[in-house]
Amino acid sequence: QVQLVESGGGLVQAGGSLRLSCAASKIIFSIMGWYRQAPGKQREMVASITRSGSTNYADSVKGRFTISRDNAKNTVYLQMNGLKPEDTAVYYCNGKMLVSNYWGQGTQVTVSS
Repeated sequence: QVQLVESGGGLVQAGGSLRLSCAASKIIFSIMGWYRQAPGKQREMVASITRSGSTNYADSVKGRFTISRDNAKNTVYLQMNGLKPEDTAVYYCNGKMLVSNYWGQGTQVTVSS
């Protein structure tokens, strides 16, 4: 069974940092990424990375968040610096392979002002 297991969420003050990790099993995904969903809002893409290391970021996080990937460990990371209260959301790991789309269970990130 394909699994994406996230860790690293929590509560942090504005301006602080957190690092999310997502370990994948069974499949080496062509694209891995992070999405987030705040209460009452749609899920949105935060950042993504291909196996070769090409990255893509939402405008709202450019310059503050960095996505990276360790292919040997089949793990993707999201380093979040300069966190703002509007970054508060449940963050989901995503893995794409061909037409298949897989999701982690989500990890809560809360940024206090």
